Amino acid sequence: MRFMMLYKPGVETDAPPTPEHVAEMGSYIQKTAQSGVLLATDGLQHSKKGARVQIAKGGVKGGKFTITDGPFTEAKELVAGFAIVQVASKDEAIELAKEFLTIVGQGETEIRQMHDAPALA
Repeated sequence: MRFMMLYKPGVETDAPPTPEHVAEMGSYIQKTAQSGVLLATDGLQHSKKGARVQIAKGGVKGGKFTITDGPFTEAKELVAGFAIVQVASKDEAIELAKEFLTIVGQGETEIRQMHDAPALA
């Protein structure tokens, strides 16, 4: 089973991680990648470099788009990074999220099961 794991730190900062934190996270990423569990991962830059694009409700054809440049005010909704993992169960994905959150020390991870077959093969 594949799961998308979205990390939401609850705060947004420009402060770089400490060298110790980089080493600990690097070790965790290497361990999960080498085991075949981690399929992809990356962090996202500050929301001030992003945008949100919305279409008016019910307006698929000829709908009006709203573009909102970052930064975004609701820090609890911000996604700071993601991982795609392949595990045997949702419980296993939850355990991975706990390990990850122990390393980062704050925030939450949203876990979403992906479809069985990748959209692009």
